Amino acid sequence: MHPNPNPTIRHITFDCTGEPYELARFWAEFLGHPISDIDKPGDDEVLVELPDGAPGLLFVRVEEAKATKNRLHFDLGPTGRTRAEEVERAVSLGAHVLTDRTLPNGRGWVVMADPEGNEFCIERGELG
Repeated sequence: MHPNPNPTIRHITFDCTGEPYELARFWAEFLGHPISDIDKPGDDEVLVELPDGAPGLLFVRVEEAKATKNRLHFDLGPTGRTRAEEVERAVSLGAHVLTDRTLPNGRGWVVMADPEGNEFCIERGELG
């Protein structure tokens, strides 16, 4: 019997109605991790590889568009940047701000959407 018989999370999968390679490129650039060497523009599935055995981000072409709020999303903490700088960088790569929930005391987060409309949040980092 295997020492850990429980399943392993291999990928976190995003459905795409557009070009999976382009959405993968956004996340690869934003997170600073590579697209798999075997994937290319036009593929129906494209993988962004994360380090140290972390699940990869898999972008898969589908026909049906996103219709409601995501039930699962990333909460991202800036490293070496302020929240405002990270939000600006995400926007420069193709994301857009949905709601700014930053509180007067600096706590809170900014709700954003990637180029396909998938929500993610940017929280306050160590620099603010």
